[in-house]
This record gives sequence, structure tokens and C-alpha cells, in this order.
Amino acid sequence: MTASSDKTRHSATTPTTAIRATAGSAYMEWSKLHSTAKYNLATSGVVSFPLADLGVTIDQLEINGTTGYGYDPLLAAIAQRYRVPQECVVSALGTSFANYLALAGATEPGDELLIEQPTYDPMLGAARYLGLTIKRFQRRAENSFAIDLDELERNLTPRTRVIALCNMHNPSGALTPDSDLRKIADLAARNNAYVMVDEVYREMLFESEPRSAFHLDPERFIITTSLTKAYGLSGLRCGWILAPHELAARMWHIHDVHGATYAYPAEALSVIAFEKLPMISARMKAMLDANRKLLRDFLAQRDDLDFYWPDYGTVVFPRLKHGDVDALCETLRRDFQTSVVPGHFFEMPNRFRIGVGITTEATKEALPQLARGLDAYKDAYKVSLSAGTRA
Repeated sequence: MTASSDKTRHSATTPTTAIRATAGSAYMEWSKLHSTAKYNLATSGVVSFPLADLGVTIDQLEINGTTGYGYDPLLAAIAQRYRVPQECVVSALGTSFANYLALAGATEPGDELLIEQPTYDPMLGAARYLGLTIKRFQRRAENSFAIDLDELERNLTPRTRVIALCNMHNPSGALTPDSDLRKIADLAARNNAYVMVDEVYREMLFESEPRSAFHLDPERFIITTSLTKAYGLSGLRCGWILAPHELAARMWHIHDVHGATYAYPAEALSVIAFEKLPMISARMKAMLDANRKLLRDFLAQRDDLDFYWPDYGTVVFPRLKHGDVDALCETLRRDFQTSVVPGHFFEMPNRFRIGVGITTEATKEALPQLARGLDAYKDAYKVSLSAGTRA
């Protein structure tokens, strides 16, 4: 029996019009309109991989082609790479839309979503849009952003439909071990709930045969990811979901309402990209290894920040010891042409997220500029304290 077979449904408590009127993501709006700077440390993905390096010739592409519920060669490539049945694969336009389809397929309005805090803002936006009741469990900095399993268990109720998390965690980069994921699946099973794991940053382990929480329990886990963050292939919009077959079928039908079919050239290019992933992975890993060393050396020299250092990934989420992060970010952008992500987008306003997925040359330029901005802000803050004001 799957987790969807006997779940009691609940009507939404918020009027549909109110949900639609407030739909959106403050973070995505900021990212699209205000994050760009000469020294851009705000991105969490790696630098774009150029089309020319895919080695594609025009005769490999067509504008139109046969497609139905997914492009079969692409679904087959995903299924083969992750060693799952093809009927459990649903393609989607990027991870964010995969998250939306996954939540829409696994819930009805009024169901409870138990989601980590801090978390990725668009996941909350999708949950609110779908009329879900949102409850939280903590990932505390003092515990290296690990999941508090006891708190998670305390907040589970018979109405909990989905437990949601990112692995690796956004914004901290923390990797949740399989042992914790198994415990979460056991807790979910007691309440007949699913566990949805956004694994888009887990791709930054650059495994030749990626492991996934889906393998721990294919009837309990729903996995979302894409070619975007780890491989620099955002423009292909190639995302996907791994889900129990019955639930995957429901997601396909929900997609019929929203988009019906996908862009055929993007799907064809995505198949080629899957064939070239070993080469792309090697390039991105080498770049990221160099950038992470630069970032760690930079952080080790800062007495105004404290931080958890993740074992993998592009991001770190330091705490500003003194001052106001929003004021710091304004100073960085205005005076130093430098962009980082303010922590209030992740519900932690005393922190900010740094990303080093840009080229190594750009990282070598951006980190000293960030240092200059931090130094200037620290000096101004000290002056403001002496004057009895706040920077």
C-alpha cells in the first residue's frame, strides 16, 4: 500500500483568492532583479557550461519531435543514471517546478507540510500556493545545520502529508547522512506520509553512479533534482522527479494542466548532456575544488564572521558577528559592486550566503573585494557605535 491510498483529505482554511493574491517568492524576485553585480557571489550554482563544448552539431537537433508523457530517450537516460524504473521518472522544467509538481501530486489543499527551517524560499512559496498548512522543524547552526530528529518527530501529526528538506541543505550546504534519512522515512511511515528531498545540490558530489534517498525506500521518498546547479546547464531547464509509480502518474496529469509538453530541442540537448556528464563533472569538480580552497582561506582570516564549513558544494552561510546584514549587503553592492544573498531570504537575518560556483579567476577577484567591503562596513559600524547610532 502506498502513502496515498488512505490519507484523509482536508479542505483549505485560506480562501483560494487570498492564496493566489500573495503567491510568489521574494527571493526569486530579488535574484532576478537585484542580485547581479560585477563581483557576483550570490549564485549557488556553477558557471554556465557553453553549448560549444557539448560538441553538438546542427544535424543532431530538430525543432519538433515525438513526445508524450516525457521524451523517452531523456527519461531512459535519467532512469539509467539513477538506476530506477523509468515509470518512476517524471521530467520537469528545473528543480523548482519539480518541487511544485511533487508537492501538488502528493497533497491536497489543507494537508500539512512539515518543512525544514531555514529552507529555500520558493519551496515555501509553492506550498502556500497549493494551500498547504506549513509546519517546521529546525536545522540549527550550533548543530552544524543537522536535522533535529526529535523536533521533527514532535511536530508530526496525523495530518502530515509530506516531510520536505534539501540535501545538500540550502543555504548551509550541510549533507544529511543516509542514517538520518532512514529515520525520517520510518517516522513518515508511521503517519503514512512521504519524504520529499530536493537533491539538486547533492549532484555536487559528482558521483559516477549517484546515490539517492530514493534507493533507501522507493515507496516513501520523492526526489527532485536537475542538471542546473552542479553542471552549469540551467538553460536546458532539465529537471526531474523520482517517485513511486502511482504518484508519478498523478504528477504527469497535473503537468497536463500547466504545460502539456516540453521544448523538444531542450530535451534533445539534455540527452546529449547526459552522455557528456563525466566530462562536465570533471571540469566543474576541478574548478569547485580550487574555489572552495580560496573560500576557506578567506573565511579563516575573518574575525567578524563565524561559519559552518560544509564538506561539499558551492555555498557557505556565515554569521555576521556585529552589525546588520542588510546594511552590509547594501554597502557591498553600492560601494564595492559585490553581491551576496541576505540571510532574511532564508529566515536567518544575521547571516548571508556566499557562493563560489563562478570561475576560479572570478573567485580570485571577488573574495578580496568582499574582504574590502567587510572591512569598510566593520569600520563604519565601530564609528556608529562610538557615535551612539547604528550602521
